[in-house]
Amino acid sequence: MRFWFKLWKDTRLKKELTIERNEEDTRTHKVLHAIEDAVHEFDLGMPIWLEKNIKDFKRASRCRFYQDSFVETLDYDYLEIQVLEEDW
Repeated sequence: MRFWFKLWKDTRLKKELTIERNEEDTRTHKVLHAIEDAVHEFDLGMPIWLEKNIKDFKRASRCRFYQDSFVETLDYDYLEIQVLEEDW
């Protein structure tokens, strides 16, 4: 699977990162491991999956994590994750 992570501030894309996870694992584990990689690279805390994040991700293979998904202060408006390629 390939993921695209984007950090947005004031309607501008500030940082982006593409991560590929090819290990034999479940889709959920690949997503969680990719998020761990991205937040480490961006020097952020791990976001909390709220019900709205889960619904958006299931529906569109993308979601946004706003300040309410982070324990510490987020210096951006939101972190967006999007699935670019699925393993079939």
